Amino acid sequence: MFKIPFLGIALLATTFALPATAQDAMKKNTPIKPADPELKVVVDSWNDIGRKLIAMAEDFPEDKYDFKATPAQRSFAEQLLHAAGANYFFINPVLGKQPPAEEDVKRDQFKTKAEIVAFVKKSFADGATAIQSKGEKGLTSTIEEPFGHQKVRVLDYAYAYIEHSGEHYGQLVVYYRLAGLVPPESRPKK
Repeated sequence: MFKIPFLGIALLATTFALPATAQDAMKKNTPIKPADPELKVVVDSWNDIGRKLIAMAEDFPEDKYDFKATPAQRSFAEQLLHAAGANYFFINPVLGKQPPAEEDVKRDQFKTKAEIVAFVKKSFADGATAIQSKGEKGLTSTIEEPFGHQKVRVLDYAYAYIEHSGEHYGQLVVYYRLAGLVPPESRPKK
């Protein structure tokens, strides 16, 4: 009586253990993939947060673009404009240009959702181009950081702006939820 359940359990365990053992053997026989070049990692990180903000900019209803979580905070549109405009405090010095004169891009300069989406897209495309223009070795070159009046490595400065955009992404997730919407990244993948 006890042999049948035991045999069934043994067969079941063997069925699930064999594929795992085969995978382990494949891993041991496959050479370890080398790390991606630093330039690729930085550009991929830059583009990933850009992709998320662009998806939000394109997805959020235009009639809610001036929504604010509280009266003292920036609107959804102003959050996007701030993140995209701030990118030029990175891009311009990396390209040897002066940083923007104004810290925040004004909402009245961008009247429609389409104009804001285009600006967000352009800022991330320009940022990726600026990073790539430095090449692998140029990532450790230094530029003058416009706010701290000090030299910083291009690589460190890029990650500071990637993080900055990530912070605004997090804030925009809250705007989505308060507006009763689900952010694009939180939706089930098809």
